[in-house]
Amino acid sequence: MTLRLFPLACLAAVCAAPAFAAEDDANIWLGQFATINATDKVYVRLEAQERFTNDAERLGQLLLRSLVGYRIDKDVNLGVGYAYVRTDPVGPALLNEHRYYQELNVRLLSSQGGVTLDSRTRLEQRTFEEREDTSWRLRQFVQLRVPVSDNNKLVAYTEPFFDLNQTGVQRGGLSIWRNFIGVSVPLAKNIEVVPGYLNQHVVRDGRDRSDHTANVNLFMTF
Repeated sequence: MTLRLFPLACLAAVCAAPAFAAEDDANIWLGQFATINATDKVYVRLEAQERFTNDAERLGQLLLRSLVGYRIDKDVNLGVGYAYVRTDPVGPALLNEHRYYQELNVRLLSSQGGVTLDSRTRLEQRTFEEREDTSWRLRQFVQLRVPVSDNNKLVAYTEPFFDLNQTGVQRGGLSIWRNFIGVSVPLAKNIEVVPGYLNQHVVRDGRDRSDHTANVNLFMTF
């Protein structure tokens, strides 16, 4: 019960989250996600994300991620994965990150009308070629999908990031908060695109940053 209530509390907190004075940046993020069902229980997820930053003029980050997952039942699955992340910010040095992570996915709600509420709790161990220490981070993702037509669904999610330790690349505590709203558009059987607006608020020691992002993700299941 506690496991199910925690992500609900995070979703409710979005409405009460304080407004921050922050620097603004316009981004374009593209993502491609493929889920491959090896068996009824075991699946593999592969993804690539390209994030164009600094008024969408340059590729500021490239993310390649993989996961092997196991379905405990129809509402609960867990997985372990690895991601390579190349971050090339203006000013600070380029970072090559090797990220290991574990995640738990739980369907919190599923109605006869097609409304779903899902949570994903992800624990990350972040290592960098340019650094010696390991950064631990917890992410709590909660997503709501609501049918708005015969073929389309409203998609909204929130995801706060919590740094569990202080290192050369993370400050500790709440570091990032993402909020998204968009609509699902089916392209073919088991293929959909989800365009929308994503706001990423980055908490920094100086002035915070707010990324206003045109986000387009392609999802495929095989």
